[in-house]
Amino acid sequence: MNILVCIKQVPASNKVEVDPVTGVMKRDGAASKMNPYDLFALETAFRVREKLGGKVTVLTMGPNQAAGVIREAYAMGADEGYVLSDRKFAGADVLATAYTISQGIRKIGNFDIIFCGKQTTDGDTAQVGPEVSERLNLPSIANVFEIDDVDEGSITVQMDMGDSIQTAKIKFPCLICVDKDIYTPRLPSYKRAKATAEQDVTILSFKDFEDQDENHYGLSGSPTQVKKVFPPAGRADAERLTGSSDELTARLYDKLKELKFI
Repeated sequence: MNILVCIKQVPASNKVEVDPVTGVMKRDGAASKMNPYDLFALETAFRVREKLGGKVTVLTMGPNQAAGVIREAYAMGADEGYVLSDRKFAGADVLATAYTISQGIRKIGNFDIIFCGKQTTDGDTAQVGPEVSERLNLPSIANVFEIDDVDEGSITVQMDMGDSIQTAKIKFPCLICVDKDIYTPRLPSYKRAKATAEQDVTILSFKDFEDQDENHYGLSGSPTQVKKVFPPAGRADAERLTGSSDELTARLYDKLKELKFI
């Protein structure tokens, strides 16, 4: 079983710098961590490998420091890792990001199953995984919170559809976006970290891709762009209301009337 997991390095806190001209987050040198949802995707991949055998490859996109999450994945049990890194990829929106990742996957090889986390904590769009599957012409399923069965040819999963639970069986090759808590992620192993400290992390750049049209990557390939970024204005005039439900209802009504909302 040839398994790929797409992972991402995200800011470790909400205190990040944004380029005032491009509106792009400054990632170089910023404190970072692995995207929490990707930990669940990794653990799912390891469980499938434990049942069917095979190899787990991890792939990320970002500056060279993104190799740190590949090393973390090695310490958890990943077999091989790749970083897509090039200045031409910078500033990509979800469309250009998904296209870049799909080009990287085509370069690496064919996979039976690709796992992605539901979303990332820095973008929260939950769009990249499904868009990658579209670029690769693969069937995909999102919001997966449980795996019922997996064999050499297919996987059966349960999806959280908000107001219902759906069960689906999908044949390989495919892409699956997993939700949080599908499994409890294992901790990185110090022993594995030491053993894989010198293991190669392959860096792929624009020149490695089949598509050499720069207009498909980075800011040039992004139809959506951030025009302005600013921190929310703080307010010091907030008022806290306490009391019983009847008292709160009356006081809230009086306040809304005082402010001329009603």
